[in-house]
Amino acid sequence: MPALPRLSDVLAASKTIAKMTVPTPLFASALSGITGFPVWLKLETLHPTGSFKLRGATNAIGEISKEQRERGVVCCSTGNHGRALAFVARENGVKATICLSKLVSEEKVRAVESLGAQVVRIGVSQDEAQQETNRLVTAEGLIDIPPFDNFGVIAGQGTIGLELLADRPELETILVPLSGGGLISGIAIAAKTIKPSIRIVGISMERGAAMAESLLAGKPVEVEEVASLADSLGGGIGLNNRYTFSMCRDLVDDVVLLTEEEIFRGMQSVFFEDRLVAEGSSAVGHGAILAGHIRPEGPTAIIISGQNVDMKQFADVMRTSGIS
Repeated sequence: MPALPRLSDVLAASKTIAKMTVPTPLFASALSGITGFPVWLKLETLHPTGSFKLRGATNAIGEISKEQRERGVVCCSTGNHGRALAFVARENGVKATICLSKLVSEEKVRAVESLGAQVVRIGVSQDEAQQETNRLVTAEGLIDIPPFDNFGVIAGQGTIGLELLADRPELETILVPLSGGGLISGIAIAAKTIKPSIRIVGISMERGAAMAESLLAGKPVEVEEVASLADSLGGGIGLNNRYTFSMCRDLVDDVVLLTEEEIFRGMQSVFFEDRLVAEGSSAVGHGAILAGHIRPEGPTAIIISGQNVDMKQFADVMRTSGIS
């Protein structure tokens, strides 16, 4: 088993990413009035690429050698990691290739292309996009920077945990969108090392939640990837997962799964009550609280992980009363 990221790695990452990112603010949520406790929103939407993924991509590229940079980097993505990697690669003069499945929205594809990366559309799942990534690593010598199961990526995402407890040391719970586990693993290792009593809760969708299914099975398992309002949470965790499965198993206190209707209600709450544009994956914290799956018993933070939503889909959600 490889060595796992520690707090010292997250602290080092905070220095690596300082030139590319800034600490994001905490915003008081209207949910505070519903729960009776302070609820804070960590606005990762304010990064130049619109999501938290810039942290991990910046740290991961910062860790590879000059020779590796000259070969170029590659990844598979559901959109946000690819966008972040393309941005960081462009800023560092590195060639980037991003493999995206056909489930990724055209809006996210265009965003990646606009940053100068080569986009490969292939397959109907993130797992199939990863197969093409593996082929390019073998055939062309590109350096794979995975979206979550990567030491540098996890440490980079963990800087969110540092910022949360620096700003609000009284926090008792952090609600984190859960997909492959890079975000929640990084936050958990930082936050729980600083404050062992803090609760870390992962939230995903009912359909195709790979990490949730793997935790239930006690090992990484494959799941069918299906369309969801929380599309950024799709994809598998890899049967040969090196880091995030064990970190989620050991550090995450609870996992909550939402229906599409609950995600829908969460998106509406983020927009109408907190006046924020956010992806479905960013709204799962709101959805979980509104549905009664989570009842905060003290100061709580929700990670608003990204804003790169298909705006036509977003407009449809905002002007309708529910999922038909």
